[in-house]
Amino acid sequence: MKKLLVPFVLILVLVLSACGGKDNTANNANSAAGNNAATESNAAAEGNAAEGNATEGNAAATETKTGTITYQSETGPVEVPADPQRVVMLSGFTGNVIKLGVPVVGADVWSKTNPTFTEEMKDVVEVSDENLEKIIELNPDLIIGLSNIKNLDKLKEIAPVVTYTWGKLDYLQQHVEIGKLLNKEQEAQTWVDDFKSRVEQAGNEIRAKIGEDATVSVIEAWGKDLYVYGANWARGTEILYQGMKLKMPEKVKADALEAGYYTLSAEVLPDYMGDYVLLSKYSDADAAFQQTEMYKNIPAVKNNHVFEMQGEGASFSDPVTLEKQFEFIKKSFLGN
Repeated sequence: MKKLLVPFVLILVLVLSACGGKDNTANNANSAAGNNAATESNAAAEGNAAEGNATEGNAAATETKTGTITYQSETGPVEVPADPQRVVMLSGFTGNVIKLGVPVVGADVWSKTNPTFTEEMKDVVEVSDENLEKIIELNPDLIIGLSNIKNLDKLKEIAPVVTYTWGKLDYLQQHVEIGKLLNKEQEAQTWVDDFKSRVEQAGNEIRAKIGEDATVSVIEAWGKDLYVYGANWARGTEILYQGMKLKMPEKVKADALEAGYYTLSAEVLPDYMGDYVLLSKYSDADAAFQQTEMYKNIPAVKNNHVFEMQGEGASFSDPVTLEKQFEFIKKSFLGN
């Protein structure tokens, strides 16, 4: 009987060992699959199409196992959500966040009332850096603001806060930087590259049509005030001067290029009007200057080279606004 039991026991041991080996193999496979899935999820969250892009993105944002990334902000490292879903905006960068498909639950008055964002802002609550209770009610997982916002320490108790100094980065670099913050750097960079290419091509076509030496001014009428703008003050200036390489009048270059803008009186307006003019006009603008003989005799006016653009919302330079302004500029100069 014992002789019969020995082979049986040996067979049983072998079966149990095999089962144990299969379990370990399965566990290892499941563990590897889980790690691979997590890696793939993180790569998708970063918006990188290749391992090289993911590595590049990690230079600015280091992932952790808690569903967060460490973002290197102007003021130091900040731990933020890897996939934010409830962002409060206390800055002019709302369009950047919208473009990257990240949900905004609260925004400053300028963003909330911006006609460019009407559809995207319809369910968004208007907030400010002084109304902390309303921000708390929104339960944000990320707050983005300007470097001069109030109550910064109290806001940090509500959610991670990242601030930017307005104008420290150019309008395209700013979008890529916000892409890093939102774990969508590659997506942001892809849009920047495509936009630059399209603007450059349109600029070549416009210069071929109007002449390499033709000048363009960007004027704004807001209330009773008139302004002329340099090359980086929104209102289409970045597109016209930086992207399309169009020229500004010497008078504009002297008074507005370095400062960004220059306040005008109606009497000196003709001195700042180029061969072509992009006029950003608010609904409350005092348009009496346009009824004067002096204005009507300006060459750009007489030649129908003044293109009026809605002033409300024109002061933003995010991708959503830039796309709108780009289409307006192309249609104004090229008719398409």
